[in-house]
Amino acid sequence: MLTGNLIHPALLHFLSRCGHGDKVLIADGNYPLASKTGDAEKVFLGLAPGLPTVTQVMEALLSVCNFEKMEVMQPEDGSTPEIFGEFERLLPAAAMEKLDRWAFYSACGENCLRVAVSTGEGRTFANVLLTVGCA
Repeated sequence: MLTGNLIHPALLHFLSRCGHGDKVLIADGNYPLASKTGDAEKVFLGLAPGLPTVTQVMEALLSVCNFEKMEVMQPEDGSTPEIFGEFERLLPAAAMEKLDRWAFYSACGENCLRVAVSTGEGRTFANVLLTVGCA
């Protein structure tokens, strides 16, 4: 029986196949997961509007994986979405790189993106691309 905070069988399977430098996307409910994640394994978790949130999924993933970097989608107006602070609180040791929308989509289309998770998150710009770190 699993005792960690992540019990989703497919997510555990896909994460177990990741190595140092591979990437995992946790996307809000607005993100075009099917068209902007290349050949990555896709997991659609959206249960209802707002459920689960990106940060809930991130917390579960952090219970089983080490991440060394995060990339976020910077709004065109230069504002900083509130959720960026939540990401930094959850993963304080990781550098946060802010990419414009098209650079973010490009990063999510690279071969190193191994897993893409869609959530029910309703906040915009609540997408985080995590780079797997060393153990």
